[in-house]
Amino acid sequence: MNANTPNTQSSGPSVGHSSSGQPSSNVASKASVQSLRQTARNAGEALKNSVSDALDRGKAGIADSAYAAGDSLSEDLTHLRADMAKMQETLSKFVSEVGGEAAQTMSTVGHAVANQVGSAASSLAEASADVASSATDQVKTFASELEGMARRNPLGTLAGTLVVGLIVGMMVRGRI
Repeated sequence: MNANTPNTQSSGPSVGHSSSGQPSSNVASKASVQSLRQTARNAGEALKNSVSDALDRGKAGIADSAYAAGDSLSEDLTHLRADMAKMQETLSKFVSEVGGEAAQTMSTVGHAVANQVGSAASSLAEASADVASSATDQVKTFASELEGMARRNPLGTLAGTLVVGLIVGMMVRGRI
């Protein structure tokens, strides 16, 4: 296009005069700027309200979730306390029963040992009595035989007694 030719393809409002004497493009331009400002304000206000509503809904949702989680946690803690109390009761009962069983077992073992020791002592006493009785019988028999020998041969008995006395005396002094 050339510089002298007016531009017929204008993108803005056409230039004319208004009744007040100002060019009509300026008035239209101000009106359109004001309209754009108002539209921008309205859009900004709507965006602000929308964001504010979304934040309020988010806060309410978070608060509801936190409240529900707190209730759930409180309920779970209550159940956990009850379970711990049951476990403690069961463990106490178990320890008590084990202690009772251990005491009963020790008592039974003690009685069994006492019976065995008593039985062994009885057996030992009986055996000792039998040995003592047998030894007494043998000593009596030996004494009666010595007496019979001494009556049949009194000089031999004196000689034998003298020899036994000498041997015992030498043993005591340490010569043998």
